[in-house]
Amino acid sequence: MQFHRDGFHTGDPARHAPIGTPANTNALPEEVDVLIVGCGPAGLTLAAQLSAFPDINTRIIEQKDGPLELGQADGIACRTMEMFNAFGFAEKVLKEACWINETVFWKPGETNRQQIVRHGRVQDTEDDLSEFPHTVLNQARVHDFYLEVMRNSSSRLEPNYARRLLDVEIDPAKADETTLEADDHSVTVTLERTDKAHAGEVETVRARYVVGCDGARSVVRKSLGRSLEGDSANQAWGVMDVLAVTDFPDIRMKTAIHSANEGNILVIPREGGYLVRLYIELDKLTEDERIASRQITAEQLVAGARRILHPYTLDVKEIAWWSVYEIGQRLCDKFDDVPTSEMESRFPHVFIAGDACHTHSPKAGQGMNVSMRDTFNLGWKLASVLRGQATPALLHTYTSERQTVAKELIDFDRKFAKMFSAPPKGSSEDQGDGVDPKEFQQYFIQQGRFTAGTAIQYYPSLICAEPTHQALAKGFEIGTRFHSAPVVRLADAKPMHLGHVIEADGRWRLLAFAGAETPTAHDSSLSQLCEFLAKSPGSPIRRYTPTGADIDTVFDLRAVCQQGFRDLSLDNFPSFLWPRKGRYGLRDYEKVFCADLKGGQDIFDIRGIDREQGCLVVVRPDQHVAQVLPLEAHDELAAFFANFMLDQSTR
Repeated sequence: MQFHRDGFHTGDPARHAPIGTPANTNALPEEVDVLIVGCGPAGLTLAAQLSAFPDINTRIIEQKDGPLELGQADGIACRTMEMFNAFGFAEKVLKEACWINETVFWKPGETNRQQIVRHGRVQDTEDDLSEFPHTVLNQARVHDFYLEVMRNSSSRLEPNYARRLLDVEIDPAKADETTLEADDHSVTVTLERTDKAHAGEVETVRARYVVGCDGARSVVRKSLGRSLEGDSANQAWGVMDVLAVTDFPDIRMKTAIHSANEGNILVIPREGGYLVRLYIELDKLTEDERIASRQITAEQLVAGARRILHPYTLDVKEIAWWSVYEIGQRLCDKFDDVPTSEMESRFPHVFIAGDACHTHSPKAGQGMNVSMRDTFNLGWKLASVLRGQATPALLHTYTSERQTVAKELIDFDRKFAKMFSAPPKGSSEDQGDGVDPKEFQQYFIQQGRFTAGTAIQYYPSLICAEPTHQALAKGFEIGTRFHSAPVVRLADAKPMHLGHVIEADGRWRLLAFAGAETPTAHDSSLSQLCEFLAKSPGSPIRRYTPTGADIDTVFDLRAVCQQGFRDLSLDNFPSFLWPRKGRYGLRDYEKVFCADLKGGQDIFDIRGIDREQGCLVVVRPDQHVAQVLPLEAHDELAAFFANFMLDQSTR
């Protein structure tokens, strides 16, 4: 985090100076740019991102009376930790969360099948999958961190609680427009207040964009005439967070247990050292039966867990939270309001995210993670369009990218849930559909990158290029998230991760990896790239940066060199790589990096970067790689951004 650019200030550097009028938590304005419905993980991710832009009038509403106190979801994937780092609170999560380092597998004993025995264990995430671990933390704490980001932002954004959504209506005349006009508030939202002081009062808000993050029973989705389609596995599970005394040795490990005849359990250790979550298999439901009709009690869940854990004991002292649920996989056919047949003539104005458009079982820990990444994908796109930086056609990429991810998730979850719920082969319940526990363990290992969130790859589009020059950076596949690696910052010799310069601030990153030539030479490819970006009329930085703004307001150029940091001097680089910024014209010394030769983790080697030619890696604001180019491919770079960005030089 950089601060003091515009003057010295004491206090918490994460707390930005307020700009404009802070959000009124008592009353909503008549018009907003973006109205977010729902203060779950998806809604708060979007609100936190948009709060970084005080020129965008954002509000988030929630039907509950206040913040979540005890959450349901808890798993935080490696990729999500990378995203949290972009928001600035990954270290807080790392300190407070339970780290999942190993996964252990148990099955019925060979000689006594009424008892369970450990049969395998694996490292939970493979080496170099991410610089961050897989962690577990109460969802409410994740909410707290997002709310803190919002309060500390220059927008001072706070949720408006106790609002029940009644209706969402789109003005067809305005929605059909293919340009974004200043007065284009084409969506009308009707709300009912539920707090005692204003119970029954109706509010009407006109918005340019509405995003429904309001769960599986989404009113926003229903207002669009869309529905979740899919099936149910007729399988019920119970889940409970408990404080318990047990002699089961792997209670502090993520553990999958398959018993012979009593069902299965997934053990998830929780933060704090004592709390543990148990997912407990219940009897299979009959066709069209709902779990509510069973009237399951917490005592029944505890009894079921004891039977499965035999011969180990479980003495539950306190139940912090429990619930029962049915397994089902359902997906919405589109994540916005524009019919597929009208995409050429209309741009989206209403979006849905998270459980509002995809639901699945919780055991793979994907629900909260995928939901947050939905809106991390959408947030910067909305900001780019609202700020006049990009064409509204950019908004079509939200559904095309995230629905593909959701479909992959549904397919994975269907098989994962089926394998976990299946009886072990050879058990009395095996009717030909049993699964060898070793087969389940192997599937878990194979799908490790998917569950970690690092396997997601977006397909070619306006903002993801064809992999024409992929060979120049084999470890930075176009469409995947930027896979960080260690570097050393030249100006102060600080060892750090290169990916940590990608903050949730809506900016594009241009990461220039220098070739074998001397990077500071006037005729080097790196120097020539800087010359093009600084002076050419075709430079994306010159074309798309607002007049008078800092040079890195839209595009953040960074250079990475092969030499050690003691072999180079910052003043020999083009001034474009240590530019003047802010009201004092202070130098930014943090844009040049070197390979970490002392640490033995040379980014050029571990990410497969062509040492002779070097390359330019273009990274989107959501940390996904958009393009890989030769350093000399100035015209291709300009052409890529010309597809969707709006010229600022003529404004």
